[in-house]
Amino acid sequence: MTNRNLNLIFLGPPGAGKGTQAKMIVDKYSIPQISTGDLMRAAVSSGSSVGEKVKSFMASGALVPDELVLDILLERLAAEDCRAGFILDGFPRTVGQAKALDIALERQKMPLSGVVAMTVPDDVLTDRLTARRICRDCSASYHLEYLKPKVEGVCDRCRGELYQRKDDSEEVILNRLKVYHDQTSPLIDFYQQRKKLYAVDGNKKIEMIFSEICDIIDSLNSPSSL
Repeated sequence: MTNRNLNLIFLGPPGAGKGTQAKMIVDKYSIPQISTGDLMRAAVSSGSSVGEKVKSFMASGALVPDELVLDILLERLAAEDCRAGFILDGFPRTVGQAKALDIALERQKMPLSGVVAMTVPDDVLTDRLTARRICRDCSASYHLEYLKPKVEGVCDRCRGELYQRKDDSEEVILNRLKVYHDQTSPLIDFYQQRKKLYAVDGNKKIEMIFSEICDIIDSLNSPSSL
């Protein structure tokens, strides 16, 4: 049982295992993981006036304005399942967004509890992602080191062909990591200055990382931090 809201942001580069850890935290603490990408797609699918605005920006290849993203996010955070807290995934991406989010959350009396930043060396991330394989038929995911198929190149579930996605090529991965570092380094400094940042070594076993994140969350939720 929590004593306060756990309003969290998870930061982590592609392949760091951020999604895996977030799902485990969701299960343990009963707070939702909220992806702004999912919210944008849901808004478009809804056919609402806001969704039409989002769709027009996406169709033209333009970035959806921060104000619009924040409005959609705040509407989601007002939902019943966020009363005990939330994990933000994919937002903020810039210091400007982080500042606007801070102001909005304070105004809604939902101040940020902490920012969990998972760190993994780029060479490890590259090895992880380039070794990922996907089934063409059922989309099951495998890894050539951590989750090998029983028969090389063949899906265990449906016997479909396994292949490497284009965005899992080394060239694309290196570019994605560069973009992440360019965007995230200023964010890390921003939250460090506000004493909100908690760095976690993502180059450990999943259970060890999870335990470390739980310790951080429990410390945020302890009476001394209230």
